[in-house]
Amino acid sequence: MTRSLFALPLLMLAATATAQTPPSPQPETGKPATIPFVDHDGIQDFQPDGDHAVYLQDIHRRWYRATIMGPCLGLSFATRIAVKTRGSTSLDKYGSLLVDGEDCRIDELVTSGPPPKKAKKPRHAD
Repeated sequence: MTRSLFALPLLMLAATATAQTPPSPQPETGKPATIPFVDHDGIQDFQPDGDHAVYLQDIHRRWYRATIMGPCLGLSFATRIAVKTRGSTSLDKYGSLLVDGEDCRIDELVTSGPPPKKAKKPRHAD
């Protein structure tokens, strides 16, 4: 009887280890992309990358990087943006971003990893 009581916890541990699903692989980055349903909250988050690019996150937490044609003044410190899809419900390289009333045309929209972490500024000792 002692053996079976000892074996039961080991079997339960083995069952839970095999029942866990492996993490999903990262999507390949740099591929041309389309973000569907942007007219229905398809974009969850964004992070500017200077005045020439922005990282966009969809509702499935996938990241994309949109490169802008020329500088988009105000993008680097924007707290909100809007998108123009030119008659479609999806955002692609033919769309544009609206930043403080400026129409910033997208040159390229590709799959991406998350935006790089911003370096922390050192605190000044008083």
